[in-house]
Amino acid sequence: MTTITALFYAFSAVLVFAAFRVITARSTVHAVLFLMLAFFNAACVWMLLKAEFLAIALVLVYVGAVMVLFLFVVMMLDINLDAMRAGFWRHFPLAAFIGVIVALEMAAVLLVGFDLAEAPAASAQAIELGNTKLLGIEMYTNYIYPLEVASVLLLVAIIAAIALTLRGRKDAKSQVPAEQILAKKADRLRIVSVEPAIEAPAAAARATGAQP
Repeated sequence: MTTITALFYAFSAVLVFAAFRVITARSTVHAVLFLMLAFFNAACVWMLLKAEFLAIALVLVYVGAVMVLFLFVVMMLDINLDAMRAGFWRHFPLAAFIGVIVALEMAAVLLVGFDLAEAPAASAQAIELGNTKLLGIEMYTNYIYPLEVASVLLLVAIIAAIALTLRGRKDAKSQVPAEQILAKKADRLRIVSVEPAIEAPAAAARATGAQP
């Protein structure tokens, strides 16, 4: 076993462990930290596979920006963990079944669709262009339609997220700037005349005489 093979299995083992801890960690902050660890190990695996551009993009975009922002959001929110875990074991069999199907499909694709022994050797022009430029050429020429479909799906997801954020909720408290601007001085402050409470002289005398 070579050093690269040993590193590949080591990074893959840590990646699988971190991904498992993402869905089993009791703390949301710990789950986000394990997700960052999973992304970083996936970037290391891509580096071993000579996909340097994807590895750097994963570290800079996901680990360096998205996950850090998500970590701060999770730490600032007051999340009820008991409500989140209420139906965990009830939905666990279906989730496990779907996970097994996804794992089998990925294994079939990796075993059948990627035969490194029969892979064509890179030409001199491809080596001269570099990995990043070749990736851009392939994405925007041969795979332009799948890229457009993925872009539309991401746009729909962004619009749906904004719509869910702006929907009216009964338990949400918000301010209306228009009503605040139209507010008048008389509506904000009201002076009420209250009669002063004066103690009767007889009651005050009895209270003074009762004292030793």
